[in-house]
Amino acid sequence: MILSGSSSQGLAAALAAELGEDLADVEYETFPDGERVVRVPPVGGRAVVVCSTTSDESLVELLQLQDAAREAGADEVVTVLPYMGYARQDDAFEPGEPVSARAMARAVSTGTDRVLTVNVHEAGVCDFFTVPATDVDAAPRLAEPLPDDLRDPVFVAPDEGAIHLAQSVRDAYGPGEADYFEKTRHSGTDVSIEPSDTDVSGRDVVVVDDIISTGSTMSEAISVLDDPKRVFVTCVHAMLAGSARTKLANAGAYDVFGTDTIERAVSEVSAAEAIATHL
Repeated sequence: MILSGSSSQGLAAALAAELGEDLADVEYETFPDGERVVRVPPVGGRAVVVCSTTSDESLVELLQLQDAAREAGADEVVTVLPYMGYARQDDAFEPGEPVSARAMARAVSTGTDRVLTVNVHEAGVCDFFTVPATDVDAAPRLAEPLPDDLRDPVFVAPDEGAIHLAQSVRDAYGPGEADYFEKTRHSGTDVSIEPSDTDVSGRDVVVVDDIISTGSTMSEAISVLDDPKRVFVTCVHAMLAGSARTKLANAGAYDVFGTDTIERAVSEVSAAEAIATHL
């Protein structure tokens, strides 16, 4: 049975259809004092909890769903984290800071038998879980909404560490080159980006990233491209906080595509098929 967090109902429904399993009718309630509670129907056998932790409230909801699944009779709980909040805090960057990704992973591990993440920001985050954890690659799905007639396309990652994402989307699409921007981080908020040596003049460019939060870095990346024909922005996790979508449009993005790990208007494809292969 599939149990959905309130932030992941569309993906959970797609996953239930992909697997041919029942989708539970979960109830969510918030009390006047701000505390939350969930209610699930009886569960027999395996419960798959699907919940993106896009906020602290959704993390609490996830922990409650895990516990409710056990109370409802599940003999196995599998937790799917389509988007794992705090995953980018995978180190103590200043003295006295926590390794927040580790803290979140340990908390999630207490209520589950195994975990699936989706394109988690750093692969090493899966090592923080105290139960088996597997990272699922949903990036190839981003090739699907791209036009069939891309002109001599170039698939570009925001930095060298993410080149595998650009290659993954390129391989799923078919023709094209894969490259990356030269990104230098000067501080937590100060990042400079330089274009690669690849000539993009008159060519369609597909920029690929794992997550777009505020859109500032991605917008800067688009702005340094030299006379492309069109620029398509793709990402697995389309957080798009604040005015991010406007920033991308003003920077020259022709279109923006994401998956449903975070459910937004740009969620053109579902990660359900990729997740289902691990269930």
